[in-house]
Amino acid sequence: MAGLLMKAGYYPITAEDFDAAKEEVAKLPPGAVVVTAMKFTRGTAQELIDWQKREGYKFPVIAVVENLNSLDTIEVLQDHGAVAVVQRRAIDKQLVEAVGKYAKPENTVIALPNELIPRQSEAFRKIEKAIRTIAATNANAIIFGECGTGKEQIAEQIYRHSSRAQKPCTVIEAGGAALVGEHDPATMRSEMYNRIESYFKKADGGTIILKNVHLLNFEKQSVLLHILENEHPDVRVLCTAEPELLEMLGAKTFRPNLFYILRQVDIVVPPLREVTEDIAPLAAYFLTRYADKTGNPAKRLDASATKALRIYPFPGNVRELKDVVLFAAFHSKTDVITASDLNFSQSEPEPADSLRLRKPQEDRQKIIEAYRRGGSWAAAAKLLGISERALLEQRKKYGIGRNGEPEA
Repeated sequence: MAGLLMKAGYYPITAEDFDAAKEEVAKLPPGAVVVTAMKFTRGTAQELIDWQKREGYKFPVIAVVENLNSLDTIEVLQDHGAVAVVQRRAIDKQLVEAVGKYAKPENTVIALPNELIPRQSEAFRKIEKAIRTIAATNANAIIFGECGTGKEQIAEQIYRHSSRAQKPCTVIEAGGAALVGEHDPATMRSEMYNRIESYFKKADGGTIILKNVHLLNFEKQSVLLHILENEHPDVRVLCTAEPELLEMLGAKTFRPNLFYILRQVDIVVPPLREVTEDIAPLAAYFLTRYADKTGNPAKRLDASATKALRIYPFPGNVRELKDVVLFAAFHSKTDVITASDLNFSQSEPEPADSLRLRKPQEDRQKIIEAYRRGGSWAAAAKLLGISERALLEQRKKYGIGRNGEPEA
């Protein structure tokens, strides 16, 4: 079953017994579907359906049966516990169709909007001012920031507030198939060259937003540089890039002349862990959007949830915050979301500025920064990944006072 669903574009999660099934159902995202055999290790489809009802989960259940005429099947259907029943011998024909009928992620999944989300940090106010300043010019710009910080939304705002707003705006993913091509003997140019050139012609007088410009390989960089330097298209280029672009420049894997043509001005978007005052308003925004989408009253975060969100480093930034908050809104049994409702990923890569203590020459400053972010020594210990007792020993070692100040 999992193989069939994977081929159809789904992401199945399997469980072998009743306890494992309950654990996985409790973690399912909005719009998911449960597919179950009538009987499995230490449980039955009916027991799983009854448990879902008691716990308040409303995932559609598709039961896989041996025989449509069995008494068990009739009981499941009469109890309205399953939305559909599929015969095992017809799985390859009926399962994907049944799942497609009831899987409705589009009803509750919320994408990041192409607009700026209200925030309150001083850093973001400066970004809003920079957007207006840059929009008033025709300068090319690069928006720097980690994945999920909202770089494309900033580029869109520059375009919308510019004098080119009535002209075309083309969004291109630098690492995507749109810029892939082979040599074209008819024109003595590569297909890639023709394709990139065509984007500039279509955007004449307007704007190209080039996402993730750091993913351009050297050949694509050369084509883009040639077009900008020799053809002088009447197109403004707004790029988004992760910080590694600057490392590529230093390593000479990104052409400096192209970089400076594209970066006539720039905006640097800080990661969410550096502007924790933005977390609460962003979370409130997503909860309001979720309520509007589902037609339910908006849920709110209590103090424990807000504190947990502020402590978590969010390597996925605003995009990850959205997913965490919406997951909690979907699974919370009440209108108030607590820290216990939050589900943080355990498989995230550590950010470059992780506070984990590993280098003695940097650990003192990391301890002080952890206290600043967390607001207490208990929270700082969690950020640092050590016990409070171990942190006390580290504070003594490095001479750090009760309020996070270096001692003489």
